Amino acid sequence: MPDGSLEHLKGRKGAFRIALIAPEVLEGLSQGLLETVNLNEFLALDIARLATQVAHHIGLDPQAERLLDTLAMLGAFKPMQRHGHVARALYDLAALHAQRDAVAHRLATHTSDVARCWATQWVMLSGLPLARQLESVRRFAADPHFGVREFAWMAVRDAVGAAPDEALALLQPWALDADPNIRRFASELTRPRGVWCTQIEAFKSEPWRAQALLDALRADPSRYVQNSVANWLNDASKSQGPWVEETCERWLRESDVASTRYIVQRARRTLRKSGA
Repeated sequence: MPDGSLEHLKGRKGAFRIALIAPEVLEGLSQGLLETVNLNEFLALDIARLATQVAHHIGLDPQAERLLDTLAMLGAFKPMQRHGHVARALYDLAALHAQRDAVAHRLATHTSDVARCWATQWVMLSGLPLARQLESVRRFAADPHFGVREFAWMAVRDAVGAAPDEALALLQPWALDADPNIRRFASELTRPRGVWCTQIEAFKSEPWRAQALLDALRADPSRYVQNSVANWLNDASKSQGPWVEETCERWLRESDVASTRYIVQRARRTLRKSGA
């Protein structure tokens, strides 16, 4: 995947409108030679073209009927859903490949962040037990690209919702990890409501089940993690406001530092609006 000629584009700032994205940027994105730098680029790239390029890069047949049929029907789906369908088509083709593990590795380490997003979906499609899914998705939870990290937690969200207490036990060490991306993943994955994902009813009705995980993050030094923890509590406040208020008060008593105060301030935003 030669990309030397695009080196000058790697430090670019993303266009604030899709119409302003430079043609050579769109070309690089659709060839799988560049990472997206914002949501506009993610939405603007040619998914069908990227999929055929990526299939070729990772050793699959870009003209395989399974893939072409999927690409032909992408227009019938919402933008985010299209990625799931592409990921499934590539997964099905890889399942028939003699070197399936090598194909999976090439996808997981692809230059394109969108290709790596598709790789996260393979974890969901694997049918592995939750512990194995978390092991497999960890590399994506720590990915340098923000988009891959978002796809990573969404890929295992349903599995966590089906086994919330097991997930909390498995994720507890993640909340203590040296990498803030891993710590943030533990929080974001278990949010009661979240964004663009299924809700976890167990944590909406009984958020205190995640107390140990949240306590480990209450004074996290990373703003990235702090925002996620605050959003976790804000989610919970919509169904269990008194518990969230009690938790915030306890944290301020036990950890009166700037990071905790910031989390508590953001966590209480719905409570403030409701006058609680």
